[in-house]
Formats: sequence, structure tokens, C-alpha cells
Amino acid sequence: MNIYDLITDYLNDEKNALIPLLTWFLNRVMEQEAFEQSGAQKYQRTEYRKALRNGYRNRTLTSRHGELELRKPQFREFPFETKVFDKYSRTEKAIENAIVESYIQGVSTRKVEKIITQLGVENISRSRVSRIAQELDEKVNEFLNKPIESEMKYLFVDATYFKIREGVRYLNKPMFIVAGVNEQGYREILGARIADSEDAMFWEDFFSELKERGLRGVELVVSDGHKGIQKAIQTSFIGSSWQMCHVHFIRTVLKKVPKKQHQQVTERLKEILEDASKIPELVHEMDVPGARKAADTIERFKDSLNNYQAFPEEHWKRIRTTNIMERINKELKRRSKVVGAFPNQEALMRLGVSILIDMNEEWLTGNRYLNMDL
Repeated sequence: MNIYDLITDYLNDEKNALIPLLTWFLNRVMEQEAFEQSGAQKYQRTEYRKALRNGYRNRTLTSRHGELELRKPQFREFPFETKVFDKYSRTEKAIENAIVESYIQGVSTRKVEKIITQLGVENISRSRVSRIAQELDEKVNEFLNKPIESEMKYLFVDATYFKIREGVRYLNKPMFIVAGVNEQGYREILGARIADSEDAMFWEDFFSELKERGLRGVELVVSDGHKGIQKAIQTSFIGSSWQMCHVHFIRTVLKKVPKKQHQQVTERLKEILEDASKIPELVHEMDVPGARKAADTIERFKDSLNNYQAFPEEHWKRIRTTNIMERINKELKRRSKVVGAFPNQEALMRLGVSILIDMNEEWLTGNRYLNMDL
């Protein structure tokens, strides 16, 4: 198919024809780069040739429009270099670094060995792994220490869990991510930390670091019921409120009632999430054998379920849950799946923050999330 066919398809079906058009264009860019680096066109006989072509390697590039299946040229004499993957190289390097680090540390599983072979890095040196890690660490630290320039009226906190190797065992640890909505209404990723504890001291330290970087103007913090976070919000952001994420709240309550009652209880919970005056009635209804733990949970969070209603109604749908973080969590899980268990916390931070950097760029150049002029 030629460019004219691709353009015609795009004009007729913009949504479905964009990926083939982008794929064609980026493959052409790499062919031009290959010509400039080798000094000759493919199969061309010339005294100016500096390298022989050695086929292609299939590469997947994840863009905001979907996954592009590209053909990256290869040379016999030296590696082919391209700017096409520059934006995505941080994440790919972080994935490879985590896998190779596991390999070097002696984590010898079929999965790791297969990936090492696919990457073609069986004989990679420790010094090269160290250099890649250092390069990634610089990018991670730069992102996590950059100034926060705008006020953030709304903060969102969520966690994704990963397996991390510590000595001879593997532990599930959360990576907490904090995002905000800036004065222009765009989303920003502000920070990330791996937690060994979720007590108030952890949160106070995390929030203090964000404030030192410029975080200010916080009026509402949305999260699930992480231990210690409520106390930390009271001391770190005086005058602000904590909003229990409605999705997490419903899940927490449903765990404490029989499955056959889930639909009925869910409907009643949605009522109190819209109208706080109905909370005492529901607590009384559920204060019976088999549902008392659910009633206790509602009682525990009752003062944090409807704080979102103090803000413009047009914002309600987006500030009563942590759904803003859903795509981040899915992307972190998807991209880390190939790694499996991380060899250490540093490897997880390299990959996790590399993904967050790309997501943050998409957020700041994408659609406005909220109209902050209301």
C-alpha cells in the first residue's frame, strides 16, 4: 500500500487509519536514518557505503494512538541508531535493566533466560548494567525533584503493588503515586514512593517533600483508606479535607457482607454517597448479625464520604474517586509484566517513574481535565 492509499483511508476513517499511516511514516523515517548512517540505499553498490544492512528487528512502539508495529533496520558493522524511539527509550531501558539485573544476580528462571536471549544481552557486563542504571537514576531523580510550579487544589493518591526481591524472598510492596490538577485544569504526576510502612510518619514525610518542591493550595485529597493518611493530611495541609474514594469504599464494605446481598447493598451505598443525611439510617439497618462489620466500616468513613460536595458540582464526578489514576496503574502493570519480580526497589523505581514521565507528558499536552474557572 502506498502513501496515497493510506491518506485516502485516513480521510475516510480517521480513527482506524491513523495507526497504519503513523507506522508507514515512522518506518520511512528509520529508512532515511539508515541511509544517512550507512552512506547508501538498501542494496545499492557504492564506494561510499559504511555499513552493510542486516535485515530488520520488529519493534513495538506504544503511542497515545495505540501500538505501532515498526521495522527497525539493522547493520552488520555497528548498531543502528534512531530518534524514533527516543521518547520511549527510558521505559525500554528500565525494563531491560531490571531483567538483566535479575539475571546477573542469579535469578535463573526460564522466563528470565528466554527474555535475556531475545534481548541478545547474555554476555552484558556488570559495568554496562551499572551505567544504564546510573543514566536512568538521573532521569528518575530529575523528575521526582523538579519544582511544582502551580497550585494544586485537588490531590489524588493511589497505589499499585509489585513483587520485589529482598534477599532470598519476594515481598509485595506498594508504589504510591500522587497526582494533582493544576490551576489550568490539567493533570500532573507529582511524586512516587515505594512504601515499607503506611503509617502517618510515611505520609507526613512524603507530603513534606512535595511541599518543599512547591506543592501548595491543596483543598481536597482523594484516596482509599490508607492507614495514617488522614492524620497526615490534617497536619500537612491545614484547612483541607480528605475524600474517601467511592470505588474503594464500596469494595471495602462489600467484602463484609454476604455475596447474595452485594447488589442490594451497593444500591444503598450509592444513595448515601449522594446524600449524607441517609448515612445514620443505613448504619442502623446494617447493625445486625452478619452485617455489623459493614456498618462499622460505614461509621468509620462517614465524615469523609461527601466532602467532594463542597466544590463545584461540575467537578464532582472526577473528584470523588481515584479513577484519574486507573490508566496509570494499568500501564504500570502491563509494562512491568515482562519483568515479573523486580530484583530490588531501585529497579522498580527506574521502570515505574520512566512510565510516569511519559504519562505526565501526555496529560500536560492532552485535554483539560477540569474547568478550574468555576
